[in-house]
Amino acid sequence: MTTPRAGCAIDSEGRITFEVPAADGHRLLLRLRPKKGLPEETVHVLGLDPVGEGRARAVLDTDPVLVEGRWDVYLLDGSERTRLRPGPRDLRALVDGHLRERRGPLAVRVPYGTKDGYLAVRAWLRPAHAEVGRVDVTGGTLRFAARLHGASLSDGAEVRLRLRKGEGTVRTLEPLVAEGGRSLSFTVDDESLDTGIWDMFVRPAAEAPMIRLARLLDDVADRKSVFVYPGATAGQTVVRPYYTVDNDLSLEVKRVGSR
Repeated sequence: MTTPRAGCAIDSEGRITFEVPAADGHRLLLRLRPKKGLPEETVHVLGLDPVGEGRARAVLDTDPVLVEGRWDVYLLDGSERTRLRPGPRDLRALVDGHLRERRGPLAVRVPYGTKDGYLAVRAWLRPAHAEVGRVDVTGGTLRFAARLHGASLSDGAEVRLRLRKGEGTVRTLEPLVAEGGRSLSFTVDDESLDTGIWDMFVRPAAEAPMIRLARLLDDVADRKSVFVYPGATAGQTVVRPYYTVDNDLSLEVKRVGSR
């Protein structure tokens, strides 16, 4: 039996329309992929309406808001599930998403094809967001630009680099603020960074919650292997920016010559 395919299109508000082969009594199911070893907890079931030519359509509206994670897409026939493969995906509305102003909380959805060839939706849900823009690597210096959505910068704003396994080790940088507190830029050229992975945050004001630097507002669900940057070498230290599996921006710090 051939595994059915689902085409989909998303609009600028995040509303996704799915099209599948029509069949009586079938519905569409989205399942939040559980972490390894944990049971399934969250699903959404959508009705399918015939649209002619042997096709049926389901719409995932902006409400419900999807929990952050990866959602697998299935065709549901009673209690039987068939995981769907991706058909045509129209993501044009997402390409320039970073150019639009967003309010918090920020809810983002990107349909994509998984590594094993199935259809899924990557979702992010964050109280506020710092969208990474330009990343420049010149000699031993890294320069970054970002724009805030759902927050603005004021007195006491800072960029924080936090060593992932450093028991609270933090470096604080002062950003250059522009556009009424919505945009910022900053430079990393510190040879004293310990080796390891440093996660990057913006604190928009003194005592405010930290906001993770990330790139979420376009059509790329997994950018770790797509956006690959060289390292900046300063003294005996190589600092390389990279995107994590969640599209957050981090720094990998190594000593010259190490692997």
